[in-house]
Amino acid sequence: MNQRGRDVGAEPVAPVPRKRTGGRSARVREAVLTATLDQVAEHGIEGLTIGDVAARAGVAETTIYRRWGSRTALIAEAVTELAAAGNPVPDTGTLRGDLRLLAEQIAQLISGPGTARLVGTTIALSADPEVAAARHHFWEDRFQRSSQVIVRAVERGELPGDVNARAVIETLSAPLYFRLLVGDEPLDSAFIARCVDDTLTLHAKPV
Repeated sequence: MNQRGRDVGAEPVAPVPRKRTGGRSARVREAVLTATLDQVAEHGIEGLTIGDVAARAGVAETTIYRRWGSRTALIAEAVTELAAAGNPVPDTGTLRGDLRLLAEQIAQLISGPGTARLVGTTIALSADPEVAAARHHFWEDRFQRSSQVIVRAVERGELPGDVNARAVIETLSAPLYFRLLVGDEPLDSAFIARCVDDTLTLHAKPV
């Protein structure tokens, strides 16, 4: 033993590495996705560049390429994040209540600043494989989330077991998007109620 009570020749104890909390990574992700949506809202998908997003988010372009790889992947994740943010899957206990809340969520989402331009641009540029991939990713995510409403309705006996979940969601949401793109009337409560009634009439089991 030496004078400090340590065995001579003993291996030094390595310091325990500190765990990364991921806080900065989360902040970078949020900043980049927000900047992406802002750029699309202002300039459309055709005007979106990685350089502009990087400048707006305050990060290096290499950071974006390293994490997302391409403009397509960045757009897809940003739009999917927009759809999911603040929109938990409804679970009111009834199919009517769930469809009503789901329709209200859709109406709120697509009525947001720049969303009409975003939706219109993705349709206009549908021949662009990058845009088509982003749009496909967005819709697949939306259908995946919303299908939980249909699964629970089947379990409660409100919908037949062989119902097509995608068809139900399309019946509910298509009029909302149609009115956004070609109509000049609001997505108000009366219109949302009509969408829900039409969906139930077409798909629900007779009472």
